Amino acid sequence: MTEQFLIERPSFHLATGQAIFTYGLGGKSFTETLTLPEADVEKAASPAFAKLLDLTAIVLGVSYFKLRAPFEIVAPNIALSEAERAFAIDVYENGLGEFYARNNLARFGKLTISAPHDAEAIKPIVALPDRALLPIGGGKDSLVSVDLLTAVGLDFTPFAVNPKGPIITSIDKIGTKPVYVTRTLDAEMIRLSKEPGYYNGHVPSTAINSMIAALCAVLFGFNQIVLSNERSASEGNVTFDGRETNHQYSKSLGFELLIASILSDATGGALKYYSLLRPYSEARIASLFTHETKFDRVFSSCNRNFRLTGNDGPLWCGECPKCHFVFLIFAPFMAKDRLLSIFGKDLLDNLDNEASFRELSGLAGQKPWECVGEILEAAACLYTLTRHADWHEAAVVRAVKADLFAQYGEPKLQAAMAECLTDSHDHHIPPALAAKVAAYAV
Repeated sequence: MTEQFLIERPSFHLATGQAIFTYGLGGKSFTETLTLPEADVEKAASPAFAKLLDLTAIVLGVSYFKLRAPFEIVAPNIALSEAERAFAIDVYENGLGEFYARNNLARFGKLTISAPHDAEAIKPIVALPDRALLPIGGGKDSLVSVDLLTAVGLDFTPFAVNPKGPIITSIDKIGTKPVYVTRTLDAEMIRLSKEPGYYNGHVPSTAINSMIAALCAVLFGFNQIVLSNERSASEGNVTFDGRETNHQYSKSLGFELLIASILSDATGGALKYYSLLRPYSEARIASLFTHETKFDRVFSSCNRNFRLTGNDGPLWCGECPKCHFVFLIFAPFMAKDRLLSIFGKDLLDNLDNEASFRELSGLAGQKPWECVGEILEAAACLYTLTRHADWHEAAVVRAVKADLFAQYGEPKLQAAMAECLTDSHDHHIPPALAAKVAAYAV
């Protein structure tokens, strides 16, 4: 028999605040739980919440599906509209694109999902107050969103799943009571992912956390989920199996538009989903971050020291591509002594880091499997540093300068830096809010 991945109908228990998700694969059963704060009885009984709970079961399933990555997905008790079926396939194909590429698994265009048809494509509208749920990741991006939303006067509440380390310290600095959700993965899934005969790899965590945020938006009354994904998140890493593969796929504009439509239909048009930082490059976001100093000692964009077990190291390891990229984009805009005080050392004055900066800027290898900006953007920032009084003598800058100029040429690098600092109109922020933010973020 062909192996199948089974997604059971989830359940929600109002008394405990627990949502239970059950999956089947290869004769094994897995159970995951979400523990949410105390919920509104009426909202928990709404068709919108029931639909979102079903869709959350679909999306959370990627963590269990990837153990074997079969071609067939079955959800016998979860009715899906045609749009939701396409959304599910997108999550399991493009959302797992990096996982397939790194495990050399051809799945694009080959997956099927069997589920009953939901003829009611748009659910009845649910009443949600005009306020935003803002996911906080502990890095620079969501903290720039905090500054922008505060400046334009949009009421927002910080949100996080399994908060730890810089997420908690950043939210403490924000000073607004957050919404926290505890996500408990099945321990057997985690064990099997390290065993022979099973696969492991990257999952679309932004898609997962966005669905959990949607549940909270309906239960606790928020009419918008505001992400902090920049425009460079849409750039892929490699081409595999005939398709561009993107480590940040679920942060891309394409996915944002897709999930926004799904969440809108599930709530009768009540719930909006968009990224406040979509008009900006990573360099532009870095320049905006420099306006505020209160998060300097609490934020981190480094993933190496923040795992499921929590923070087991410094805020910045100083060795990974993420650390190198963030240091690079801050350097043109932030006072050198402030930047060194944040990172604890000069990452551009250590030739051990040269290979990493070459990959980031397209001078060698491929774009790292990390949430980093566009290759040309990194090259443009490096170019700016070759002409910067504080940085032109740094060891890495001197080492790559000749190759940088030879590969790109000064006119292209100058134009790229100018483009990095020019805001894009390719976003779907509500127009009135976009105008207010643009007026502030000058």
